[in-house]
Amino acid sequence: MTLSSTATAGRIYATGLRNQWHPVVPSRFVAPGAMRKVTALGEQWLLFRRSDGTLAMLADRCPHRGAPLSLGKHLGDRVACWYHGVEVGTDGTVTSVPGLPGCNLEGKKLVTSLPVREAGGAILAWFGDEEHPEPAEPTLPEPLTDPAVDAFLCYAEWDVPWRYAVENLLDPMHGAFLHHESHTMFAGDTTAKFRIRETDRGYFFEKTDQRGVNFDWVELCRTGVDWVDLSIPYPPSAGPGGPFGIVGMVCPVDERRSGVFFWRYRRVEDWQRASWRFLYKTLIEKRHWEVLEQDRVMLEAMPADADQRENLYQHDLGVVRLRRLYRAEAEAQSSAGAAGG
Repeated sequence: MTLSSTATAGRIYATGLRNQWHPVVPSRFVAPGAMRKVTALGEQWLLFRRSDGTLAMLADRCPHRGAPLSLGKHLGDRVACWYHGVEVGTDGTVTSVPGLPGCNLEGKKLVTSLPVREAGGAILAWFGDEEHPEPAEPTLPEPLTDPAVDAFLCYAEWDVPWRYAVENLLDPMHGAFLHHESHTMFAGDTTAKFRIRETDRGYFFEKTDQRGVNFDWVELCRTGVDWVDLSIPYPPSAGPGGPFGIVGMVCPVDERRSGVFFWRYRRVEDWQRASWRFLYKTLIEKRHWEVLEQDRVMLEAMPADADQRENLYQHDLGVVRLRRLYRAEAEAQSSAGAAGG
């Protein structure tokens, strides 16, 4: 059963927390009238877009014999399985069994259909378990909804557990070493002390003795969808707009792979917006991809049991807090599922 409520805590911790929204892929990956097979939270899914742009997300499994619907035919408002022609609507209801009209499968909702929405050029889906199929309303990151902010979405897939990708963002100190040669993170001290500061939506992990120089702080936000926000000072040569911000989200693809979403944003309006967009596309974007590549190379080179054989210190408080939070939530979701089952 997809997203079973009886999943173990270990499985949930490895493949992603349930009962919240997760990003899946960029919106541009599914054109009007197209379908796309994706993997998320260790399960196979089909993204299906009607010609009017309406999006649906179904378990990639025909209810007849389990064949992948993603190999089937797009019929406008439904998909026909290639194996035996069984047709499934975008809400997961079997609409037709051509081989046996009137079959008792018709009219039954037999395929899992996830609630979806789009924001900032990305597709988000609600991954509720059997006990929580109805979605909670998310509070989206302000930089993705504020008309005074202009953002570019950068997406990549990394061969790393999803937690490692999030932990990398909760580790500001690595910027002074791994990204020392970058155009924005070369300045600042290579020693620091940190603190955790609670907020009503998560927590800040920040340097106590340096601000506005490097990657000096990050905020974890849990608002129905998990995301991080951080700011990196920009030199005057980067044009108007003040600090350069990043909103980050991670899609747990499976136990060993992640989809990483980074919105690079600045607060710019009128002529400043055009200037910022020109500079970004012609000069800055390439440099940002170089920084992301450094993260990818490092994280993909780490052993699978890296988080089991560590010797942590004060700079790792943000990571430790994150792990405790996610492990506790995985345990709670597993326990609730076992009790409900």
